[in-house]
Amino acid sequence: MKIDNDIVLRAARGEVTERSPVWLMRQAGRILPEYRAVRAQLSGFIELVETPDLAAEVTIQPVDILDVDAAIIFSDILVIPQAMGCPYQMIESKGPIFPKTIRNASDLASIHVADPGKDLKFVTDAIRITKQRLNGRVPLIGFAGAPWTIFAYMTEGSGSKTFSVARKILYTDKAFSHQLLDRITESTIAYLKAQIEAGADMVQLFDSWAGILGPEQYAEFSLRYIERICDAITEVPVTVFAKGAFFALPAMRNLNCRTVGLDWHTDIRTAREQIGPGKTLQGNADPCMLYASPEEITRNVASMLEAFSGTPHIANLGHGLYPDTDPEHVKHFIREVKAYKHRV
Repeated sequence: MKIDNDIVLRAARGEVTERSPVWLMRQAGRILPEYRAVRAQLSGFIELVETPDLAAEVTIQPVDILDVDAAIIFSDILVIPQAMGCPYQMIESKGPIFPKTIRNASDLASIHVADPGKDLKFVTDAIRITKQRLNGRVPLIGFAGAPWTIFAYMTEGSGSKTFSVARKILYTDKAFSHQLLDRITESTIAYLKAQIEAGADMVQLFDSWAGILGPEQYAEFSLRYIERICDAITEVPVTVFAKGAFFALPAMRNLNCRTVGLDWHTDIRTAREQIGPGKTLQGNADPCMLYASPEEITRNVASMLEAFSGTPHIANLGHGLYPDTDPEHVKHFIREVKAYKHRV
């Protein structure tokens, strides 16, 4: 299907674009009253993720309301452990909880490599419905969590400031760690390929907990598995977003991904020097900046885009939208990005 507004895809391919395209991580979510109205019909977040018709509806809301250049399928990175046999619960104001953890070889026997056609059909159904309803207006982005981030949740059993349980296992049982990471990686490759077959025009890997590992551990337990995924996904452009892993940027120039996402801690010009000219950069406004006045948002947009000038770029935040962000400030951010004439 021809896509009317394909500027995100062109930028991801490294082509010269008339401006920086813009979409936002967590754009489909709690900042929008329209999302909250849909969510109120259901028992909770997981039911919304697993209801394809409604997941498609909230996926499209930011395209209609915020005027972003791409939709990203409404889902969650934790559908992968659930599909592998390690279910989770989403507790309001607390986050994800895993009643069963995977911490040793015995636990490993209780899970399997996910079968997307069986275990994740609700996501691919949502993608197909979304593509039909978008009718070629903008591209649709699929996504998954990077293996280390999924490993961290499956072993820790919940979110954590330190993920000390997960990190301890990396030191004390390397063989088990690599076995679990291998299964997560195989599940993720199959899952992303299923998303692409269903209609995803590009995909992003979220390594949300990259920054809690040191450089050596990140290279061994995260980057090598991201590399496998990037090598396997050849059908569409791939974006890698590793929050906090500034030390890994030089190695990312060798990944078979088209785009590298930057968090807001990362100096843009330094990142370009480290990654090299061969990849598109994505990011990297501080999500808290959207609490500022419209005038301050305008100033920050200009500063960010000037720093990215002369290089393929996709405008985004350095992490996801915070739930109490004023939608009008988000709209202003998007308008200012589109109005700025990015020099490439």
